[in-house]
Amino acid sequence: MIQRSLTLFAGLFGLILVIGWVMGLPFTSSRLVEAAAYALIALGLNLQWGYGGLFNFGIMGFLMVGGFAVTFISYPVNPQFWGADGPWMLGRALLAFFAGALLVLAARQSHRVGISGKWKTVLTVIAWFVAYCVYRSQIDPAAAYIESDAGGKWVGGLGGHPVLGWLFGGVLAAAIAYFVGKISLGLRTDYLAIATIGISEIIRALIKNMDWLTRGTLTVSPIPWPVPLPDAYAGGGQPALLLARGGFLLLAIAVLAIAILLISRAYAGPWGRMMRAIRDNHIASASMGKNVTARQLEIFVFGSVLMGIGGAMLVSFVQIFDPSSYQPINHTFLIWVMVIVGGAGNNWGAVFGAVLIWLIWVISEPLAKAVFDFISYWSSTAGWGAIPDIEARSAQMRVFVLGLVITIALRFAPKGLIPEVVRREG
Repeated sequence: MIQRSLTLFAGLFGLILVIGWVMGLPFTSSRLVEAAAYALIALGLNLQWGYGGLFNFGIMGFLMVGGFAVTFISYPVNPQFWGADGPWMLGRALLAFFAGALLVLAARQSHRVGISGKWKTVLTVIAWFVAYCVYRSQIDPAAAYIESDAGGKWVGGLGGHPVLGWLFGGVLAAAIAYFVGKISLGLRTDYLAIATIGISEIIRALIKNMDWLTRGTLTVSPIPWPVPLPDAYAGGGQPALLLARGGFLLLAIAVLAIAILLISRAYAGPWGRMMRAIRDNHIASASMGKNVTARQLEIFVFGSVLMGIGGAMLVSFVQIFDPSSYQPINHTFLIWVMVIVGGAGNNWGAVFGAVLIWLIWVISEPLAKAVFDFISYWSSTAGWGAIPDIEARSAQMRVFVLGLVITIALRFAPKGLIPEVVRREG
């Protein structure tokens, strides 16, 4: 297996060299940074599905949360917002939120004072209604005020370091995953997949419509980099661009290496053996006294943290947070293909699959366009006419090539190109 892995990674390195030679170093360096971020996201899915057997089809939602987090933390401060009444109004809305949460919590604990059965249910519903009305009575005027009077018509950022934004993206994704997991992890596998799709769409709708907080469908740019920009290097030009992207790539690889190290150590220990046992037979694990739902919640949260950090990393690199650009095929389906082709249950397989599939995804369009241009020239010379809409056809070929890759991979390597290796003791 080690020889096979080394051979595959050597082939991948050769592919990167060919892309660099044909497409140029600026294009290749940019794609490698994005591939490192996608590798981190694929590791998160590998944790959830490869190690835990959990079907998460809401990856896009966690990537959006990470993108929002780094935007909120690292974007410059909006002095017009902080100098007006917006912060006080948002503070009152936050107090109303916590007051409503306490009211609902108190209603759910009403059995302690003798209220139980249907009366407890009625009380809880009333508490939810009152909490909703109280919160909306404060947040609606605050949102309307910010969108009409604050500079830029949103709150802006906090001006922090982008790496803090990456960490905040992980924390925010973990918090959301905890509540999602508490609700969904008791469901069957197919129901869990459907539930995560729905939650992802809810997150997308919230981020696109909370104009006062996220600027809605308007883009936010430029998002600061965690490393010096090309302008900071003397001389400018392509060398400065490559130096800047090289610095970003080293930082992304460092984050990826730390994640692989921590996951590998955890999975090689008793925790990993327990997770494998739960994944392979959760009924037998429960009969042995293991808290299956709690352990699945752990791995769901850990995987979501990596997705949040990866999503934040992507937004930092492209320097634009555009909620309209998030699509399930790019930010959920593509991640699944990376893990399936690379090898579920193997960290190196997930990393290999992420880099390979991302490179195939980005080069298939210009490659298809070159092929179409050649055929169109040949057919025009022969008097058969040119191929129409080459640009649109080339973009559609990315999906065709991706489908072809996953079909071939599943035919000849159903467990992935670098499948899971389970050590047998004794």
